[in-house]
Amino acid sequence: MDRIIRTITSDGSLMAAAIDSTELVYTAQRLHKLTKTSCAALGRLLTGASLMGAMLKEKQATLTLKVAGEGPLGNLLALSDSRGYVRGYVDHPEVELPPKPNGKLDVGGAVGHNGRLAVIRDFGTGEPYSGQVELVSGEIAEDLTSYYAQSEQTPTVCALGVLVDKQEGSALLAGGMLIQALPGAEDSALDQLEKNVAKLDSVTTMLAKGLSPEDMCALALEGFRVEKLDEFKVGYACNCSKERFSQVLLTLPGEDLETLPVNEKGLVETVCQYCNRSYMFSKEEIQELVENSRKKGK
Repeated sequence: MDRIIRTITSDGSLMAAAIDSTELVYTAQRLHKLTKTSCAALGRLLTGASLMGAMLKEKQATLTLKVAGEGPLGNLLALSDSRGYVRGYVDHPEVELPPKPNGKLDVGGAVGHNGRLAVIRDFGTGEPYSGQVELVSGEIAEDLTSYYAQSEQTPTVCALGVLVDKQEGSALLAGGMLIQALPGAEDSALDQLEKNVAKLDSVTTMLAKGLSPEDMCALALEGFRVEKLDEFKVGYACNCSKERFSQVLLTLPGEDLETLPVNEKGLVETVCQYCNRSYMFSKEEIQELVENSRKKGK
């Protein structure tokens, strides 16, 4: 099981969170049949969403990250709850691009260097809070760092990584870090943090060396007394159900429900975009939905 840990310096000046998201990214790749490049892109977004979602204080709150770039992947979306459990999708999971000259996957080219990143926090008590920024690079981590700087004025270092097998294309390692300066942080603390970050290996390199999320946070906050705030087990989780799809279908007018396409067995098939699970509705079930829709005046 993947997990997140969150730590804070004893003087309250810096916070560091780290995640090993290998299993959840592998699950997403299997569900969506992701290529190497689309796996790296969506995997990074899911990892970032899990880190950010675990920072939500309200239990019923959710966080959504949506990247609308101009690259061949189309839109990418990741949704996290306050426990760090995530789900998501990419419009075109089949997209694969040649690696960059340095041999790394061209995530920025696949996502697009132009477009927008939206961050939506829904606390379940009113209108969701939404912020948007222009994409910096399409590499995801840099874009999330830019979001925190522009929309929340919070000095933040975000590092995300997905390592895939160059031959087989399967996800091998995935993880991320989110390091933030808290209100009142002194310049000396920020200077030390900058030195620490400059020495850090990439997230996947640290994981490949056997470092745990605790080890990664310790390196990021070297030179400080560090306290562990909490720890979460996280994973890829979808909350879809036939009942939920029934409620969605009920939003359609009755005449639209009656003309939904059927398969060779005469059933209406609905498919969850987050997990690709399908739910079948018989002619009788659709007719019942039509009657309920008309009772509601649709």
